[in-house]
Amino acid sequence: MNWLPSAEVKQLKARAVMLKTIREFFSVRGVLEVETPTLSQAGVTDLHLQCFKTQFVGRNISDKPLVDGGVPLYLQTSPEFHMKRLLAAGSGCIYQISKVYRNEESGRFHNPEFSLLEWYRVGFDHHQLMDEMAALLMPILKCEQPTRCTYQEAFLTHLQVDPLSATIEELKKAAAHLELGDVLENETDKDTILQLLFCVEIESKIGQQSPCFVYDFPASQAALARINQQDERVADRFEVYYQSIELANGFYELNSSDEQLIRFQSDNVLRKNAGLTEMPIDRRFVACLDHLPDCAGVALGLDRLLMLASKQAHIDDVLSFSIDNA
Repeated sequence: MNWLPSAEVKQLKARAVMLKTIREFFSVRGVLEVETPTLSQAGVTDLHLQCFKTQFVGRNISDKPLVDGGVPLYLQTSPEFHMKRLLAAGSGCIYQISKVYRNEESGRFHNPEFSLLEWYRVGFDHHQLMDEMAALLMPILKCEQPTRCTYQEAFLTHLQVDPLSATIEELKKAAAHLELGDVLENETDKDTILQLLFCVEIESKIGQQSPCFVYDFPASQAALARINQQDERVADRFEVYYQSIELANGFYELNSSDEQLIRFQSDNVLRKNAGLTEMPIDRRFVACLDHLPDCAGVALGLDRLLMLASKQAHIDDVLSFSIDNA
């Protein structure tokens, strides 16, 4: 029986140095470090995220048995909902280094349990946050100044098709040379097709010499971001790619309870149509959004960041214990 750690000791030390660098980065900027729960009574409705679920079978605060054998709880895919509740309560700028959980396959770039850095800057829009993120990434990755392009520019450059105006048929025609076969031919959801094409054809072409910020994603992929005021076809959202790895996802944060509730309800319709379990909506989170200050936020995968910084080929190489070894 192999009991040894997945990562070498030098990688454990490299992680400690990286975490120290991150904390010093935010300390000099006056950004408060916080902690929020890993377990919540609500998960996420996103069609592409699957939560781990458990049961709380203890007793409630009045020392009475819980009804029906327990209360369902979800391991968080991100600390976002709780952090925004802190922001709405007046915390000011905050960051968190936390463990998060996604019930997906493990592989070269993904472990079901992973480390995430998430931070929010009050008074920033997503472009200002990209500036700050670049300042964090360059010393850790020892890379040049990141580049930027819009989602539309990326598709026009690498697939010669406009993702904002193209029909599903036009997207499939533009991707015919990729030989995706039935996977593409039988797909009827435009956003799923766009995500597939971005992953297969664009991720490997951008951000090779330095990280690339891709922004102005389609409004249909807004998630928790605002719709752009100048172009309603796009959302104030960005992602960061470096050497074919997605590192981060950021938003100029939506602060409308009504709009967020509509999006969550629409997500559950998509989940139902896809044969997935509908998720309970986090009503506390929705209620806080009308009090959320003007801010931008981003989530950065720390295990992937460490992979790139230390030039490791597999995420297991930077984890003390991977899921196969835990």
